Amino acid sequence: NVLPSPAPPGLPDRFRMFRSCEWEVLERSLNILQASDFYWGPLSVGEAHAKLQREPVGTYLVRDSSQGNCLFSLSVRMPAGPVSLRISFQEGYFRLKNWFSDCVVQLLELVVAGTRNNPLHFDEMGGTPLV
Repeated sequence: NVLPSPAPPGLPDRFRMFRSCEWEVLERSLNILQASDFYWGPLSVGEAHAKLQREPVGTYLVRDSSQGNCLFSLSVRMPAGPVSLRISFQEGYFRLKNWFSDCVVQLLELVVAGTRNNPLHFDEMGGTPLV
C-alpha cells in the first residue's frame, strides 16, 4: 500500500551542491517523485510515523530526510509499528541497502519487487524483515 500525499510538495531547498551530472539525475528523479502519490516532502519522522500508525502493514511513504547527509527517507508501517530508512544519494545513484537506481521511484520498485520473495532484515528495525 502507498500512503498518498495531500498535495504536490515544492522542491526541497536544503540540497548540497551537486556536480552537473548529479544534479540532472536528481532533478529528473525529483520530478518523477513529485508526480507520485507517495512523496510527502518535508514531513518529520514523528509526523510520518503518526500517519502510518493508522495504516495497514506494508504501507509506505517517502519524505525529505531530516539527516543532512541523506536526501530522502522511506517510512514503512511494519507489524511492530512504523520505521524509517534513509535513502542515500552517492555518485548519481539513490541507494537503499543493496539496491540502487538513478531514480528514487525505480529504486522503490526494485525494493518492493525484491522483498516479496526475499525479505530483508535491517538492523534499524531490530532484525524485523522488510517485505
